[in-house]
Amino acid sequence: MCHLQLRTLLFVGWVIGYVAFLLSMRRMWTGKYMRSPLARSLFSNMLSEIEEAGLETDEWYRCSYDRLGEAVQPLFIQSHLDTDTQAFLKHSIDKSGWLFTQLYHSFMSTVLSPLVSRTSINGLLSRGSMFVFSPDQFRRLLRISPEWRADRLLDLGAGNGGVTEVMGAHFREVYATEVSVPMKWHLQRRNYKVLAVEEWERTGFQYDLISCLNLLDRCDNPLDVLKGMQRSLVPGTGRVILAVVLPFQPYVEIGGRWQRPKERLKVKGKTWEEQVTSMSNDVFRGAGLEVEAVTRLPYLCEGDMYKDYYVLDDAVFVLKALEKD
Repeated sequence: MCHLQLRTLLFVGWVIGYVAFLLSMRRMWTGKYMRSPLARSLFSNMLSEIEEAGLETDEWYRCSYDRLGEAVQPLFIQSHLDTDTQAFLKHSIDKSGWLFTQLYHSFMSTVLSPLVSRTSINGLLSRGSMFVFSPDQFRRLLRISPEWRADRLLDLGAGNGGVTEVMGAHFREVYATEVSVPMKWHLQRRNYKVLAVEEWERTGFQYDLISCLNLLDRCDNPLDVLKGMQRSLVPGTGRVILAVVLPFQPYVEIGGRWQRPKERLKVKGKTWEEQVTSMSNDVFRGAGLEVEAVTRLPYLCEGDMYKDYYVLDDAVFVLKALEKD
């Protein structure tokens, strides 16, 4: 009996010690608890990577202007790394060092991945926040002031609503669609009006702005979505803000598996500039839309225990309905 009690005490002690170790590691890597000089030094080095990798971040925004189509060239707006983007990157670097949190996320992702989509896992764990544009970048694209207001915003595939919030400050009513149930919970907590995926075109009213951010390459019917947005804009003043990862590689996640969409968009070219030109001249115009402005931005995602953050190459367009002859 004494031997059994001793083994039990040793096991309990080992568990307590292990948990204490994880918690201490988490504190060490969280900027708020940077008491160790070594930890402070390592963390400072991590934060300085963004500034030191100036060439890398410059590439996120670089466009070979002369490679754009002649009609697209005057529509390009040059963007830059701004303070809001830097803040997101620094937070991601900070969070990737929360060892206990990252271990928990990794374990739960492994357990849940056979059952639900990656998007739903991120929603359940409140992780994987995305960054498409800052408030200032958003306003520059739409050519609006901080005081500008309109009636209705619709955000298609809104995720957890983080990017919706950047745009929503300018609208009296914010509507959103999302297929992931956990992500819908996040949107409802932000008091956004969540519409069913098939409902947004049948509300009986039109929208001042429709956002379609990194959805076109992850849906089964992208051309139908483009045409639906064109029909749902307020005549004359309504706009679409659309982000798409380039090079264009469409896949749809169904039941935790990736497969080709039923409907394919014919995007020509290999470079960012060639594909932007093809989407402007071929894809959008075929859906009754024309480009008013375009920029190059990084599509950023919070990292994990393996990488501080993840980045993809986005083209962000402002579109309006083609004028009828």
